[in-house]
Amino acid sequence: MDLQIQTAKLHPDARLPKYSHEGAWGDLAADLYSVEEATVAPGTTALVPTGLAMAFPSEYGALVEDRSGLAVKGITTLAGVIDPGYRGEIKVVMTNVTREPITLKAGDRIAQLRIVRRIQAEFVAVESLDETKRGAGGFGSTGA
Repeated sequence: MDLQIQTAKLHPDARLPKYSHEGAWGDLAADLYSVEEATVAPGTTALVPTGLAMAFPSEYGALVEDRSGLAVKGITTLAGVIDPGYRGEIKVVMTNVTREPITLKAGDRIAQLRIVRRIQAEFVAVESLDETKRGAGGFGSTGA
């Protein structure tokens, strides 16, 4: 392993994040697990606890992202940035975009934790930006 993240179990049933596939062709993100049952009503957002707190080195943080299996069922994550200085419980912000309640059981894989390197940029005000082929083309600009 290249990096160790100190992880505190705040709940006796909490499970450490786990990569489903490791090694040279392994996963980009580790699974996060719910520490308790939660039902997310249609069209609502809920905080689902993991029972874990982590101490990231100052040059790292993490992003909490969807699990594709849940996303295809209509439950998605929101607001998933974990800064290196945060030491509280990691809770996953989950939104149900379906018309039916979705119940997540204790121990279910609910999201993915992707470790990222922290880069602090300086934002400089300029009068104009250089031209590129894409220009200001945004959503849908490639025809897809």
